[in-house]
Amino acid sequence: MAEKKWILILSLTFIIAVSQVHHLYMGELTSIMLEKLQQWRKPFNNGGKNLAIGPNLTACHSSYGRPDLLVYCCPPGFQNPVPFTDFKFPDPSPVRVRRPAHLLNESFIAKYNKALSIMKSLPYDDPRSFHRQANLHCQFCTGAYEMLNSSGSELNIHRTWMFFPWHRMMIYFHERILGSLIGDDTFALPFWAWDIPDGMTIPDFYVDKSSPFFHSQRDFSHFPPRVADLDYSPDDNDPRFDRKEQTETNLAFMYNRMVSGAKKTELFMGCTYKAGDKNCDSPGTIESAPHNTLHTWIGSGLNPGREDMGKFYSAAKDPVFYAHHSNIDRLWEVWRDINDRKLDIDDSDWLNSFFLFYDENLNLVKIKVKDVLDITKLGYSYEEVDRPWLNHRPPPSVPPEQARRITNLKQNENPVFSSDFRRVLDGKLTVTVNRSVKREKVDEEETVVVYGIVVRGNEYVKFDVYVNLSDDTKMNPKFREFAGTFAYIPGGGRGGPNLKKMKLKLGISELLKDLKADEDESIWVTLVPRTTSCCNVSIEGIKIEYIK
Repeated sequence: MAEKKWILILSLTFIIAVSQVHHLYMGELTSIMLEKLQQWRKPFNNGGKNLAIGPNLTACHSSYGRPDLLVYCCPPGFQNPVPFTDFKFPDPSPVRVRRPAHLLNESFIAKYNKALSIMKSLPYDDPRSFHRQANLHCQFCTGAYEMLNSSGSELNIHRTWMFFPWHRMMIYFHERILGSLIGDDTFALPFWAWDIPDGMTIPDFYVDKSSPFFHSQRDFSHFPPRVADLDYSPDDNDPRFDRKEQTETNLAFMYNRMVSGAKKTELFMGCTYKAGDKNCDSPGTIESAPHNTLHTWIGSGLNPGREDMGKFYSAAKDPVFYAHHSNIDRLWEVWRDINDRKLDIDDSDWLNSFFLFYDENLNLVKIKVKDVLDITKLGYSYEEVDRPWLNHRPPPSVPPEQARRITNLKQNENPVFSSDFRRVLDGKLTVTVNRSVKREKVDEEETVVVYGIVVRGNEYVKFDVYVNLSDDTKMNPKFREFAGTFAYIPGGGRGGPNLKKMKLKLGISELLKDLKADEDESIWVTLVPRTTSCCNVSIEGIKIEYIK
């Protein structure tokens, strides 16, 4: 009986492999056959499934860059399988040291200028060309590809736990290509250190109109000496603060994003995303903002769509994108360092998820998430800079005892809603949220979960979240009542302008302690619209959850 089972398994494996030859990568054929065999064997073992994500490079489609624009960013000849090689770690030396952009000398800028100029001169059929490099982001942020193991499911790396590793892969290969074009194996991309005071303006060489770093689709009013607003909304009175207050607000905002609101991996990295998943839309703290907000802050105010940085499909056309994401990558390392984390997620599907990139030698390379968790093995490092936001733990805007009296009076005068509701966010909304379910363990993180957030896919949406807010004149990340923010960049996906449903999770354990509300049976949660588009946003409810 056992022999007949194995004969059946091997026969079916061969049939499956032959039937799929016409659209599988040639270098993948052996592994796919083994994978099919594994899938047949597992029912006899534990019934497990391989839910690692990977792109089907021969299933690329047009997708919506914005609701009125169907874009086509698929590479030429994608229909024909291309052999690939598995990723190998580079030689341990020399180490490429990424430096803060505002500290670069003229010699390095000239070298980078030369490399970028060559890259921009390469023909489109060369995957190392700047146009093709930019289109990588378009392909993986608009759902142009289908998942390899889940036919029909589009692959999108934003608002998921793939956000950090995928961008690290893209930047890694982009950097090595630039270095190879000028014959410099020490070349390293700069990072735009917008999280520290000295780096909060767009680096000067990016605004030189005579250089390849300049890009016309930017908001020129945000050029130096303007300090970046990390919590920016295009509907704000711009600027909201003077230079000093904007800097202080940014530092407090970064403390929320990197420390108090990011104590658990899920909160920082984003939601679980596996093969076949169609709805993973809960971004991590850094991706929601300042990542999304800075994209929009840079994007052109001359265009209602805020191209190019203001849309994911076009963002990588702007050279500043790469310095922006180099800093995002650095902050992943910093977060791991301050939390003493050697491994972000111990999940085999996440670790074995893979993508394919062309390297500096025009080889197509398959690289897995587990390959990019140690930047030392990848051959690069970051120059150390101060982390002043670590010391910017925000204070309550009003002494907690006084705030309690004020909120009690407000509730008697104008009762707030309970957390069980479905409402349009057409104005400031305050709800009471029950905390009757207590933490089981001390190390659990209490979170406010705003769920069932339905937005129109064609609108930029931003709202902030406060806890126990008593003074409406002090709605500012500088104060402890600020719990976090929701920022959605429109566009992406073959569904175009269809409705999107998302979730927002905000860590609040430290916040409640500072507000002396950690023993209260309920809290007030206030949603504050920051864009007029919020009048088209509906919320199903708000609840408390605990993350281990």
